[in-house]
Amino acid sequence: MKIRKLLQKLLLSALGILCTCTTNFAKTSFKTYIISGFVSDSTTQKKLDFITVNLLSEKGIPVKADYTKSDGSFSFSALQPLKYSVVLVGVGYKKKTVLVDLTDSTKLNSDLGILFLTPQTVGLKEVTVTAMKQIVKQEVDRISYDLQADPESKVYSVLDMMRKVPLLSLDADNNILMKGNSDFKILINGKPSSMVERNYKEILRTMPASSIERIEVITTPPAKYDAEGLAGIINIITNKKLDNGYNGSVNVSERFPSGGPGFGGSFSAKIGKLGMSALGGASIYKSPQIINSTSRNTFGDENTFLQQNGTAESKNKSAYLGYEISYELDSLNLLSGQFNINGSKLNGENGQRSLLTDTETVLQKYSLENLTRTRGSGMDAALNYQKGFKADKNRLLTLSYRYFAYTNNQNSDIVITESINYDQPDYKQINDQKFSEQTFQADYVHPLKQLNIEAGFKAILRNNESDFSNLFENNETGFYEVQPGLSNKFRNDQNVFGAYNTYQYNFKKWSFKAGGRVEQTVINANFISNESKLSTHYFNIIPSLSINRKLAGSSDLNLGYTQRIQRPGIYQLNPFVDKSNPNFEKTGNPNLKPALVNDFQLGYNWSKKLSLNVGLGFTFFKNLIFPVAVYDSTTNITRTSYGNTGQARLPQGNLSINYPITKKWNFSLNTRFAYGMVRGIVNGILIKNEGLMYNLSASSGYRFEKSWRINANLNANGRGVNLQGSTNSFVSYSFSINKDFYQDKLSFSASVSNPFQKYRRNVNDSFGPDFTQSNIRRDYFRAFNFSVNYKFGRLKDSIKKNKRGIRNDDVQSGS
Repeated sequence: MKIRKLLQKLLLSALGILCTCTTNFAKTSFKTYIISGFVSDSTTQKKLDFITVNLLSEKGIPVKADYTKSDGSFSFSALQPLKYSVVLVGVGYKKKTVLVDLTDSTKLNSDLGILFLTPQTVGLKEVTVTAMKQIVKQEVDRISYDLQADPESKVYSVLDMMRKVPLLSLDADNNILMKGNSDFKILINGKPSSMVERNYKEILRTMPASSIERIEVITTPPAKYDAEGLAGIINIITNKKLDNGYNGSVNVSERFPSGGPGFGGSFSAKIGKLGMSALGGASIYKSPQIINSTSRNTFGDENTFLQQNGTAESKNKSAYLGYEISYELDSLNLLSGQFNINGSKLNGENGQRSLLTDTETVLQKYSLENLTRTRGSGMDAALNYQKGFKADKNRLLTLSYRYFAYTNNQNSDIVITESINYDQPDYKQINDQKFSEQTFQADYVHPLKQLNIEAGFKAILRNNESDFSNLFENNETGFYEVQPGLSNKFRNDQNVFGAYNTYQYNFKKWSFKAGGRVEQTVINANFISNESKLSTHYFNIIPSLSINRKLAGSSDLNLGYTQRIQRPGIYQLNPFVDKSNPNFEKTGNPNLKPALVNDFQLGYNWSKKLSLNVGLGFTFFKNLIFPVAVYDSTTNITRTSYGNTGQARLPQGNLSINYPITKKWNFSLNTRFAYGMVRGIVNGILIKNEGLMYNLSASSGYRFEKSWRINANLNANGRGVNLQGSTNSFVSYSFSINKDFYQDKLSFSASVSNPFQKYRRNVNDSFGPDFTQSNIRRDYFRAFNFSVNYKFGRLKDSIKKNKRGIRNDDVQSGS
């Protein structure tokens, strides 16, 4: 017993000695050394967050790195007793280095206090470097235009900037033309959006170009894209360099006399695994009173002459909001979604005096007043799930669902006065259109070293509806009565089922992208009021091929071929008869079939100090959907509808140049030329038309000291050619000035367009087997624009987003 107690005492004594020795050893050998401090602006004394703090050893070897917190603080712990350098780096500030000596064992905590950073006085040079980035870039199947590298993005809207993008132009009505064609698809961040599917002009002229990163013109869309869009795809990429924290931009603008106030902005944020971004804006667009006239000569048994003179004005209010969100479940699983809404209200007023005569007498005369109210709205929502694989994180499986719908309601009140030989009563027109679409999609990406394989399936369930009616005033009762022959309910169901397979192979200086897409389309049309139906279906195999060859001297060569489809949309299918002008009726054609196009493209890109892009192409259209105008001598009415009556050949070329003449002076040129040859059957007679078409946009800018910049632009549009007519050419020019403040976060811009010409004369000439016609419109040409843009926020780590998602590019953009 005594022995056991003795052993216990010895063991406790040993443990006590061991603990004492361990404690003393820790106190002497494992001391905790800390370096801490705060960072502030030397001018404003404001604490600075997200300033990079680098800790270097005495020999300049990196030891640790961190960034300052929201209160400007930073701290490095568990350091060895050595000599260090603390290096502070922040955008817009001079680099600062502080030496710290931790070899003094009595000083464990080295508090550096407040370290002041001096604002960078040569920030202008940073702006110069950014502006000299390559603006135009050629990829294997597309051309991209970097808006952030173009200073005029701070001045104009996205719609205005389209003039400067290769292969794009704007016609006299500011409609976008891609390779001279109005049939294309617009995507935002590679996905369809209701913001631009219902009426893109309303949104793009509201959207500030400063909120956009780049615009991609996909000239040879690969098989993963739906086959619709004869000319190709325009992909608008918003600013998506998102980090932990937030950033955004706000733009306020005013344009007059044609135009109005506008507001737009973007916001992005990331908190851990959750990321989100929003894009929104609103505008009021006023079109002051303009003068228009129409003259028509007809030939046959009785020659007639129609002269109409009128005025028109309108006011349009529009707004849009787009929201995207993503959440990383883990490193291999990602959920994302999007939600977009938009709306518009347009009120228009048109006046017209009409006189129809033959060689000797007055056949018809009247005056007309038309009040039009149009209301439209759209929305879409999508959900995506992306799964990666541990063996290869670039191998992806994506499942997506999207719902999209819009409405467009138009009401017109027409009043007839001063009539001679014209007994049409006052009447109303109602045209309510609805569109809805559901999309289910699965995509799979499988990389194999230099080969990338993509495959996918898609089902689009689409519904077009129209409820239209004409109501004539009863002169006896004063009430408006529905006209059965001019009223109906129309429904068109269009279901598209597709599958694709694409292969991309990169080998040294060669890149190949080839694929095929199959699509089965089923259409059922129903005229509900008169119980008539129409059913049809068709099957298409769509090939695509793109080849890129890198050449010496920072240049490359591209060759592309694809086949595309033009499916008619509700605007062309709707059998509603627009009688707002009694002598000219417009209607859709529910019997339309899809049109096909074969497109060949050859491009050369060279980029050093001079950036040069040259392209040649040939496009052949078959069963092209053209508006067809036919004159009826018994009613003296020209009716325009749509038909699969056209064939066209279009050889074309394009040239894009960007050249920094000096460090402060740059020049850019974007031009396209084509020779259009179209033919088709109109009222049983073969019609041919052809002509040279061109677009040119030249821009030059000079940067002065203190962040001032001026720009001059020249735009020339040649005549347009279609099956039954042509439009006149015109030249426009503009000057802009902008100034950056507050480390380039705040900018003020102003511009004037065509200062020496108040109006522009737009002429649209058309013809048929038995008539010629000329429409002349005098629009406001001179315009002034003011804009203020502000960028805010700081970010760190990029937001992870789905690399695949729904892209419905198979229906013609609305007009």
